[in-house]
Amino acid sequence: MGRQADAPTSDQSGLVVQKLQQCQKIFDFYDPVAQLKSKEIKRAALNELIDHITTVKGAITELIYPEVIKMVSKNIFRVLPPSDNSEFDPEEDEPTLELVYELFLRFLESPDFQAAIGKKYIDQRFVLNLLDLFDSEDPRERDFLKTVLHRIYGKFLGLRAFIRKQINNMFLSFVFETDSFNGVGELLEILGSIINGFALPLKQEHKVFLVKVLLPLHKPRCLSLYHAQLAYCVVQFIEKDSTLTPQVFDALLKFWPRTCSAKEVMFLGEVEEILDIIEPEQFKKIIEPLFKQLAKCVSSPHFQVAERALYFWNNEYILSLIEENSSQVMPVMFPALYRISKEHWNQTIVALVYNVLKTFMEMNGKLFDELTANYKLERQKEKRKEKEREDLWKRLAAVELNPPKDRDPHILSKTPLTNFTTKRELPAGYGLIVPTNSVGDKSPNFSKRWISFYIDDKLVPL
Repeated sequence: MGRQADAPTSDQSGLVVQKLQQCQKIFDFYDPVAQLKSKEIKRAALNELIDHITTVKGAITELIYPEVIKMVSKNIFRVLPPSDNSEFDPEEDEPTLELVYELFLRFLESPDFQAAIGKKYIDQRFVLNLLDLFDSEDPRERDFLKTVLHRIYGKFLGLRAFIRKQINNMFLSFVFETDSFNGVGELLEILGSIINGFALPLKQEHKVFLVKVLLPLHKPRCLSLYHAQLAYCVVQFIEKDSTLTPQVFDALLKFWPRTCSAKEVMFLGEVEEILDIIEPEQFKKIIEPLFKQLAKCVSSPHFQVAERALYFWNNEYILSLIEENSSQVMPVMFPALYRISKEHWNQTIVALVYNVLKTFMEMNGKLFDELTANYKLERQKEKRKEKEREDLWKRLAAVELNPPKDRDPHILSKTPLTNFTTKRELPAGYGLIVPTNSVGDKSPNFSKRWISFYIDDKLVPL
């Protein structure tokens, strides 16, 4: 078939249609030696079509719309292999697939493209088939799909709500059903641009999308594959409407990882991104839950988690927010920081903690001194309680080894047992007694079974 450039202008549209029909034929590219000539002809035809649509003004006529969509559909819409296909090799994909995507993109981006005509052929069914392909294991194909879907979203206003709804459904299925989907990152990239274009004030459906769909995406184990794009979308929402900040933080705390340090570091990075753009009034609303979580993080035995949390104090804007609210922040953080400064195994963490404590002292010296004195006093009380608890257990062990021989109950301790029996609040003066074994029970658990409280001249079993 001749080249379009060699044909008269009046015949070029017909020639384009013929070439598009020619490219609808699918070949077996898994067999490298089969139909070599036909494959090469198809590749050359696709390259000529790309060049023609790109360089020739008025190349896209109404005749070629259905043929382009038909050719694209036959080439790219297919059943994807299982995701656990260990033999997957992107280099074995049909080489012309990339050319088909390239042609379709040039078609959509051409100044001659008319959405009014295109909407007859690019409909909801076509979009659904495109979305299914986002589960492809080939990152090159997913990148093409991302650009194609973005162009369709921009040009076809009537499909926008449908596209958003289908992406919502795919995310919900991924989070709550399959826990497996390759194209989450690419779809989030598209959503990042879409969210950026939302008009203010935000519609209720967009807020629901954030809370019910986006935020639960923090839950899956494979978060690292798409976390950067997800964090960008969340930050975009907060920039659009700062009143969403408390809801976002509630969700982050709800999904905060308990056993995966790598995910915890990612969460801390996202929190810092949010704090970089947070409004001071919204910051006040999240101080207590935020810094309680940070206190847990700086106390983590995993040094990367502790280090990432302590790096918050290197951020000038966050530091200014902390300084404005030091009377609320310092009491929450101080006990954890002081304990770590004495006990943490990693000297780098200890050095960072000393810097934070020094910053607190410079911010509010009077409060710092009060917190130091209170902390030391509480530690003394805890040590005293611990000693009393240990002494009491020693006396109980001694009684078990050498039980009394007379029938009279023996008071082991007249010390109030409120601190010992953490689940019972007892008035001062109650003593722990052990009656003598009158039935000759020699079982080792005898004294434990008969431990009782002497209340108002009555023996009450514990």
